[in-house]
Amino acid sequence: MMEQPTGWRKSRLSSNNTACVEVGALTDGAAVRDSKDRAAGYFVTDRSQWSAFIGAVKCGRFER
Repeated sequence: MMEQPTGWRKSRLSSNNTACVEVGALTDGAAVRDSKDRAAGYFVTDRSQWSAFIGAVKCGRFER
């Protein structure tokens, strides 16, 4: 059986916005889902993929 994500959370900055993503913890990575359609499922990243994504966000790679 596949591990189930725990501790789903979204940014506190998005508290009034319903079009957000939520992140759940996994032993070796993270799961990501759409907060307005939780029943649609989620995708999973491993620890190295998640770290690379977070690093890119922090360095402004996705800034417009």
